[in-house]
Amino acid sequence: MRKNIIRGGLLALGTLALGACASVDRSYGAADGISVTSLTELPAPASTLPRFSPMGVVEITVAQDDTLSGTYIIDENGMLDFPLVGQIAALGLTPTQLAAVISSRLAGNFVIDPVVTVNTVNATPPTISIGGQVSNPGTYPIVNATTLMRAINSAGGFDDYAREDDVLVFREVSGQRYIGLYNMAAIARGNYPDPTLYEGDIVMVGDNPGERRLERILQILPAVTSSIVLLDRIGN
Repeated sequence: MRKNIIRGGLLALGTLALGACASVDRSYGAADGISVTSLTELPAPASTLPRFSPMGVVEITVAQDDTLSGTYIIDENGMLDFPLVGQIAALGLTPTQLAAVISSRLAGNFVIDPVVTVNTVNATPPTISIGGQVSNPGTYPIVNATTLMRAINSAGGFDDYAREDDVLVFREVSGQRYIGLYNMAAIARGNYPDPTLYEGDIVMVGDNPGERRLERILQILPAVTSSIVLLDRIGN
């Protein structure tokens, strides 16, 4: 079952439900297959080691046989064609895991007690994706976005319509998809720790439709010489 995690300490859940704009659904955990967990923080991935992706280049050394050692390419389907043993599904494996697979297939039939080492040649730097109401949405190296606050700063900060108490982090751990909800204004004031991000995380910053609506109203109002009061019938 896919799971949803709400950072309970960051948002008062009653306020979240009652304070949402009438024009925007800010409820949580209502979709089929989603459930609210009792967790107070997103679980960390089991491993942060680099993993192979399609078209990756690897350097493989077999200590007992130099003819097997060399540079190999993982194809677009994530498969590695290695001499004697054939096709190996390398997609998502770490260098250590790939070395173990090659070693096990060589052992016995081809090489006695093979010692295999694998190193990446053109490893793609691990990244996260940042979207929603930030100045420069896109994909960023995790080295520049190790925490949620750093990630938002890397993307140029919040834009004019960002809702700082509606920041989501999507993460998959061991086949489970988790969603964390954070109040960045509270984190920036030091009320809560700045959460750590990991490779593959997706950050989405929510939108504040009230600010957009007010700007549109002001743009269409004629020039006035006296004070004016606006009645917002659909606002909070």
